[in-house]
Amino acid sequence: MSSSDLPIIKIIAEREVPYVELDLEMEDDTHAMLVKWGKEEASDQDFVNIAIRNGLQEYVDSDE
Repeated sequence: MSSSDLPIIKIIAEREVPYVELDLEMEDDTHAMLVKWGKEEASDQDFVNIAIRNGLQEYVDSDE
């Protein structure tokens, strides 16, 4: 699906969410465990936010 195939999405509200991104080093099994936990806790809205953020970043990168 290309970006031109997407329906119109309207932003109706925004929230500032403070967080810190960390660069971590760990064993593979620890990483797998954290990914599993994250997938169990992630909401549909989390996945939508990730998709929108990545789509916007790709658009900005392709426009440069």
